[in-house]
Amino acid sequence: MRVFVAGHRGMVGGAITRKLTERGVDVVTRTRTQLDLTSQDAVKAFFAAEPVDAVVLAAAKVGGIHANNTYPADFIYENLMIECNVIHQAFAAGVGKLLFLGSSCIYPRAVAQPMREDALLTGILEPTNEPYAVAKIAGIKLCESYNRQYGTDYRSVMPTNLYGPGDNFHPENSHVMPALIRRFHEAVRDGVKQVAIWGSGTPRREFLHVDDMAQASLFVLDLPLEVYEANTQPMLSHINVGYGEDVTIRELAELVARVTGFTGEIVFDASKPDGTMRKLMDSSRLEAMGWKPSVVLEQGVAETYQWFLDNVVQERSVAPA
Repeated sequence: MRVFVAGHRGMVGGAITRKLTERGVDVVTRTRTQLDLTSQDAVKAFFAAEPVDAVVLAAAKVGGIHANNTYPADFIYENLMIECNVIHQAFAAGVGKLLFLGSSCIYPRAVAQPMREDALLTGILEPTNEPYAVAKIAGIKLCESYNRQYGTDYRSVMPTNLYGPGDNFHPENSHVMPALIRRFHEAVRDGVKQVAIWGSGTPRREFLHVDDMAQASLFVLDLPLEVYEANTQPMLSHINVGYGEDVTIRELAELVARVTGFTGEIVFDASKPDGTMRKLMDSSRLEAMGWKPSVVLEQGVAETYQWFLDNVVQERSVAPA
């Protein structure tokens, strides 16, 4: 079996690639310089040259509140182009099986918690990441539409907030977990006694380790079609993947501080946006089919910090002057 993992250098795509390789699967990958997924012609040529049995679409332009607010056009354009090109050209090349990875931000800002799959398209999206969310909703509907019209087996999974090895630790364009890890690490390194964090600290977030997400993705991809169809609907086919518990941003900051050894003061800048006040996934559909996460949050944060030390910090320390 040959599987094309689009976005294999990203955190999720990398974890899925590792899991597939452990299985002995022939994984096909391309870097961004080798294949521009926003180019229809390039993607068409790729599928013509590389016949595959399945596609995992993990490629996306991602970022936190700051990045989404600063580059909204980039987020909606690039993600729509990637999804349209990969899904359509996979179909055109005769690839019958595909897994699309979305995001919990597809759900409305004001939605009952935990968020069920049937909450999709029932309200207004969170303004800070609406362009990205619209693109991800389009990806779900692309998969469903090709299934309905052409009988393909294109599935979608919606992860909660992810973290782990391979995350983006950029000081401005990262998500909350890696941003906090970097900020507290640098505070300890530089002897800073106070760390300021955007927002009030009261919003609640759910975090899932990327290795759990990779396992869940392959679990869904492996489900017999009759089982997948029995647990979904043709126009409500996506499956939530969550940890099952959430924490406040304040609690998360205190956890990261403990892991990194920061003992100073943590302050919150309430003049900065909080984003959605709570985002907890209802993963009962997936759990009913037999999957549950295994990585405990504090253990996962400690492992992620160690990966940051071994890879991001270490690489910087040995870089040539």
